Amino acid sequence: QVQLVESGGGLVQAGGSLRLSCAASGRTFSRYAMGWFRQAPGKEREFVATISGWSTQYSDSVKGRFTISRDNAKNTVYLQMNSLKPEDTAVYYCAGRESRQSVLPWEYSYWGQGTQVTVSS
Repeated sequence: QVQLVESGGGLVQAGGSLRLSCAASGRTFSRYAMGWFRQAPGKEREFVATISGWSTQYSDSVKGRFTISRDNAKNTVYLQMNSLKPEDTAVYYCAGRESRQSVLPWEYSYWGQGTQVTVSS
């Protein structure tokens, strides 16, 4: 069983930056593919970024602005978000799976509780 706890959300003006963190329990964190997803009110949960080993993948909407990284020694995955836009406003979720990276939320077994990111115009 893996538990994920996100932190770092908040309110920021457009053009600003935030860094989200996701701390994971468990001794085999390095084997997990980790992902970030987000869900805005009235919308479906959507893929943001994923990392497996040193391989990363991003949605087109965040490519060039967001960076996913991980520190296996700290069992933590990060999402650095720069040049934030109002349309980035959502609850951001961290997710993990015991396999290669995926952009599909239903392929992830473990989820955090989410952290709110609000970008004002």
